[in-house]
Amino acid sequence: MATLSFNHIGIIGLCAAVPLNKINNLKHTQNFSSEDVAEVVDKIGVEERRFAPEGMCSSDLCYAAAEQLITDLNIEKSEIDLVVFVSQTADYRMPATAILLQNKLKLGKHTAAFDIGLGCSGFVYGLSIVYSLINAGGFRNALLLNGETRSRVYSPKDRKTAFLFGDAGTAVLISKHEKFGKSIFDLNSDGSLGDLIKMDHGGYRNPTTLESLSEKVIDEHGNMRSGEHGYMNGPEVFNFVIREIPRSVKNLLKQAERDESSIDYFVFHQANTFMNNYLAEKMKLPKDKCPTNIKAFGNTSSVSIPLAIATELKNKLEGSKTLFLSGFGVGMSWANAVVSFEDCQISNLVEI
Repeated sequence: MATLSFNHIGIIGLCAAVPLNKINNLKHTQNFSSEDVAEVVDKIGVEERRFAPEGMCSSDLCYAAAEQLITDLNIEKSEIDLVVFVSQTADYRMPATAILLQNKLKLGKHTAAFDIGLGCSGFVYGLSIVYSLINAGGFRNALLLNGETRSRVYSPKDRKTAFLFGDAGTAVLISKHEKFGKSIFDLNSDGSLGDLIKMDHGGYRNPTTLESLSEKVIDEHGNMRSGEHGYMNGPEVFNFVIREIPRSVKNLLKQAERDESSIDYFVFHQANTFMNNYLAEKMKLPKDKCPTNIKAFGNTSSVSIPLAIATELKNKLEGSKTLFLSGFGVGMSWANAVVSFEDCQISNLVEI
């Protein structure tokens, strides 16, 4: 277990942005019968999602969130010297989207900026990297930006994924301050399970071709996707999560010398309602300690943890709080953190 520990570093404020465009899953019936749709929605618990319109990228959502957060915190942009962008739906293959956001946000040229190409574990990984860089000295304030337009990754004709994913962006400002207590992270990966959630074509191993763009029937149920649509082995992903995450959570709590009662909230990656409920029940966690927004936003990959904090814990993080954060998924990759919060300012949800 790769464990990192920090003192006196924390999240000053957080803001989330989502597209105005709402998708009602029960009316999302272009490719499936109403009965099939109702069955899927009941199982995964996703009733509504947000879809970015044509021309809107994940960076646009992050930009909107960052601008609102900077305004609400009344911080000078010249005081921000690090931007980290976490996404698997970046604007371009090159350059890095973080560098474009440095310019769009009108941050100084002294600002370090880079991307992290992780999925569902990305927020916790990104947080650990930013904490590490601030801890090393030289950085005053960092923006951790998470953005995904997952609605464009999966086929609307594959019922295994067509009703699950949505779009969102978040901005988090992280600083060094004596008021923050101890935070501890553990980071994990298992690339032998890389085929469980994957997009086979469109990269450099298997470049785009006319064949890779063609939709094909992929099973006996008539589900369709192309080689450039993502796919997921749902049963095996579930098995992975139930096998690894409870054990990983328990191990980190032990490392942090804490028990479940000392944690104010457990914020898990918002995978789907069935999986998350099963996970909480297996670990015997109270429901009121496990905030969820899956019903309204679906699975937003790396954005799901900060989005859940923004929508479900606004006005609940006054004073000293301790949150357990757990991200898990594509890779397979998983990361947990016990994070100290002190009067974290949560901005109103931005809709664009």
